[in-house]
Amino acid sequence: MIGVVLCGGQSTRMGTDKGLLKSGVATWAQIAVDKLKTLEIPVKISINTKQSADYFNLFAINDLILDNESLKVKGPICGVLSAHLQYPSEDILVLACDMLLMETIILKDLIGQYQKCPKSEAIVFTLDIEREPLCGIYTAKGLARIYHSYKTNQLTNYSMKYVLECMSTSFIHLSDDKKKYFANFNRQDELNGL
Repeated sequence: MIGVVLCGGQSTRMGTDKGLLKSGVATWAQIAVDKLKTLEIPVKISINTKQSADYFNLFAINDLILDNESLKVKGPICGVLSAHLQYPSEDILVLACDMLLMETIILKDLIGQYQKCPKSEAIVFTLDIEREPLCGIYTAKGLARIYHSYKTNQLTNYSMKYVLECMSTSFIHLSDDKKKYFANFNRQDELNGL
């Protein structure tokens, strides 16, 4: 298994690259990397080509996964499938860089569910009825099937929530006291008090 921090979004609402924003002395990308590294798995950072120069200055080139230019999709699915194409035999634990409040105990719960459900193609959390696809595990087998659907024009929607519907997915219901860990920050005015 590898960890992949998703930083390749456009950050249009934030107005600047979210992965390069800082909380204290560390970038949001580095904070997410550090959380995934506590799981003792290799960690990569998913970016788009426009971001490469900035990220090459901060991270080792081998730690970066650039969006695969053969993919004609946008959004998180592009980062996830690009990681799959680069590491086709690896299951992937994804974490969005803007989930600043995520705690390692939640990530360990995710790994625990993954180990209990070896036949599942994806494992994600649910908040009430809302699925949280940007902190989850996607298996190599499941992603290979999604990629095949994409290549044969059978994947009709590129949202990660739709992708979960196309996979054999296990869900972990979150108690109310853990919902705060899934907050993501998209606009400058949401950063007050961080």
